Amino acid sequence: MREAVPVLVNEETGGVPTFEEYVAARSQALWRSAWLLTGDRHKAEDLVQTALMKCWRRWDSIADGGAVDAYVRRTMLTTYTDWWRRRWNGEVPTGTLPDRPANGLADGHDAGVRQDVLAALAGLPRGQRAVVVLRFFDDLTEAQTAATLAISAGTVKSQTSRALRALRTSGLLEETHD
Repeated sequence: MREAVPVLVNEETGGVPTFEEYVAARSQALWRSAWLLTGDRHKAEDLVQTALMKCWRRWDSIADGGAVDAYVRRTMLTTYTDWWRRRWNGEVPTGTLPDRPANGLADGHDAGVRQDVLAALAGLPRGQRAVVVLRFFDDLTEAQTAATLAISAGTVKSQTSRALRALRTSGLLEETHD
């Protein structure tokens, strides 16, 4: 079980964190989610930067609402969806390998497992992929996932069920029992 993400509170004001505090505390988790959505380290970095840039412009009004995490996640998912609709590629593949390996999963997972997870997620429809990433990698509840994606809790349940069935039958992932 994953540790709960601490609630960010600005020590000076006792309220919502500044943009800089938020980015420092949450950028790695946002990048991991973006990497799982896009399947590519560079696109994930671009997605997080674009979403944070959009949020930075409106930070005062976002912070006043209090649901900072939900707003940033929703912005990231909306940006991802926009890119997907436009078949955004942003970068041209080259024959050279990256300087450092992509590492979006917890330490201890080898590159083969990462590739298997990415391949399995890539086989899911966009909506199911978003639900799986939010529910099982970001540890959101059904209600939080529904609010983030602006869909009903019933849709979250059905998308989760379909996605898990597809992942089980894909043969790309081995089932483990901890």
